[in-house]
Amino acid sequence: MKNDASSELVFFALLARHGSLSAAARALDITPPAATKRLAQMEQRLGVRLVNRTTRRISLTSEGETYLEHATRILADIRAMEDQVAGSRAEPRGLLRVNATLGFGRTVIAPLVSDYARLHPDVQVQLEVTDRPVDLVQQGYDVAVRFGQPADSRLSARRLLSNRRFLCASPAYLRRHGVPQTPAALQEHRCIIHRQNDEAYGVWRFTRDRQTEVVKVGGALASNDGDIVLGWALDGHGILVRSEWDLAKYLETGRLRRLLAAYTLEPADLFVYYPSRHHMSARVRSFIDFLAARFEQPA
Repeated sequence: MKNDASSELVFFALLARHGSLSAAARALDITPPAATKRLAQMEQRLGVRLVNRTTRRISLTSEGETYLEHATRILADIRAMEDQVAGSRAEPRGLLRVNATLGFGRTVIAPLVSDYARLHPDVQVQLEVTDRPVDLVQQGYDVAVRFGQPADSRLSARRLLSNRRFLCASPAYLRRHGVPQTPAALQEHRCIIHRQNDEAYGVWRFTRDRQTEVVKVGGALASNDGDIVLGWALDGHGILVRSEWDLAKYLETGRLRRLLAAYTLEPADLFVYYPSRHHMSARVRSFIDFLAARFEQPA
């Protein structure tokens, strides 16, 4: 790796993203000692400490945060410049970094990426699945596929799928504990909590006739993984809120029953979002259009 300014920006952005010198070294296909030396040379040249080192992880100093902020913006500008210069080419090409949620990314987005790659062999797709929110701009992703609209004003979004949330439970649970007739009755039931992003823990919002009722529920089981909480509901452990996408086959077969159908919950629409830029590369545009076309097809 050449020791030019742009490669230093790439190196530091990777170091901040991975949080360790060894991981950054693997990403750049260099040795850990070479990565350590590269960082030391940067700090010596700048005359400041950019990171705080521990035995396993690194954290950015305030100077490192400033360096990363500018590095991220400069690298984005370079990519935008290259995309605009190459924009006249009809065929998408280059690196496309995609992020998706863990379970949905593995079961749905990964097969779609496989199909996209067959259509566009000149695009190198890096798909990363995570169980936590990501900063697209800071972490250098081109697109993310997530449920719910992004709160970040730096991002644009395109809805891929309308996706309602339902309240449900297994017939076995309902036989033992009864069927709640109002949202307030849920406080007397065992509820299964799906912990998502920064949502308030165990707070469910129900709307009927434009009136919203907020209920604080509780239960013995909670997880940040959607497949896990769905499995617990199927096992009869309690009442769960999940999306129509996840519940459809179980409601159809009767393994789960929908509850309080007269009320609506906040939707879990599926979006693809991307950094707001005046120019969108051919690969990003083609991937977004590809996803939109696929989700428009009948399931």
